[in-house]
Amino acid sequence: MRWTPAEIATAVDGTVLAGTAPVAGLVVRAITQDSREITLAGADGAGHLFVPLIAERDGHDFIDDAVAAGAVATLSDRELPACPAMVVRVADTGAALTDLGHAARARLENAVVIGVTGSVGKTTTKDLLAAVLAEARHTYANTRSFNNEIGLPLALLAAPDDAEVVVVELGARGPGHIADLCTMARPNVGVVTTVAAVHTSEFGSVEAVARAKGELVQSLPAAGEGGLAVLNAAQPLVAAMAGRTEARVVTYGGSGDVRAEQIQLDDDLTPSFRLVSQWGSADVVLGVRGLHLVDNALGAAATALALGLTVEQVAAGLARPVLSAMRMDLHRTDSGVLILDDSYNANPLSTEAALRSLAHLPAAHRVAVLGLMAELGDESAAEHRRMAEIAADLGIRVIAVDAAQYVHPAVEPAGDIEEALERLGPVGAMDAVLVKGSRVARLERLVERLLD
Repeated sequence: MRWTPAEIATAVDGTVLAGTAPVAGLVVRAITQDSREITLAGADGAGHLFVPLIAERDGHDFIDDAVAAGAVATLSDRELPACPAMVVRVADTGAALTDLGHAARARLENAVVIGVTGSVGKTTTKDLLAAVLAEARHTYANTRSFNNEIGLPLALLAAPDDAEVVVVELGARGPGHIADLCTMARPNVGVVTTVAAVHTSEFGSVEAVARAKGELVQSLPAAGEGGLAVLNAAQPLVAAMAGRTEARVVTYGGSGDVRAEQIQLDDDLTPSFRLVSQWGSADVVLGVRGLHLVDNALGAAATALALGLTVEQVAAGLARPVLSAMRMDLHRTDSGVLILDDSYNANPLSTEAALRSLAHLPAAHRVAVLGLMAELGDESAAEHRRMAEIAADLGIRVIAVDAAQYVHPAVEPAGDIEEALERLGPVGAMDAVLVKGSRVARLERLVERLLD
């Protein structure tokens, strides 16, 4: 989206201060809260509006870096007399970003906005859905997991004005959070993937997680106004959300409206299946790895079919998605070692699925380098122990990086990445290594070392 200074000031109830640069003719082409993004954009960084947020650090300390990298404008809640870029003075930069998100959604009035939530599978479902819908409609989806009060407005602001469909993720740290996000996103369509014991440190119970995820379907318009809820029939807590919405309901998985039959998995973990639905059937070779991602594909398929795409278009889109990084990425090193990089995040459902995927790979030896599964609350110790037991049953060697919760006689503890690499030792051409942990573990650094 492109914004003039006057449009930005109106959206955020701010005042334009010219600084030492002329305002006339200035156009903002992108908006970010991270000055490093402007630097990485290089010549394309010119045209950015920088939003200095106050969190662990004060973003105002990075305004000079953003302007030096090419930002033409910045928000600020204080005087910046020497700033060479245009300054929009606001009372609160965080509130201003929220206001910009609302303004961006208003520009997308003619677009179908699809919200995706769930304990597991949000990002992959979002990526698959974007690929499928792009077969027939001008589609935009955020490229990362922008799913909170900061990420959502940035995702909406990055959508082109002429987008026909916009797909966004909606995450939750507690009750009411998704409901708040929906006031900004105003989704026409809601997709709920799973409900599981994830983030129970914030919610307290799986039932509380279900109530929070269900805020998405409650926010949808009624069926007569185009509202559509797409629910995972194989998940009882998700299927029960049909009673919490006036939108049209379409189900997938299990005995749902859209199902997978004749599922197969090849040696590279690529699933294939027969897609069956009331709209027709088609053979699918999925462009993502892992048997557990078939459900995500069905969620994307059900949404697209309900919105009028053909089964042929759905099958074509599912075959060639552009996935976010560090999710079931399979690499082969020059020496022939298989590296399964699923390091973006971890919870009990996804970790078990990744371990079973590792067990399916043809290899002489299989090793899982696992980090902490965060935010599990009182269930943390039991769930980490259960993952260790699953790995042992599958014959997988486990190295736990800075994760003392992995209590099992066969688990090899490592205090950091360097020690994990030492414990891993030399790996051969017939070996396979899984790397998985929550974001706090930052195990992508270990993947980089393994691939060097």
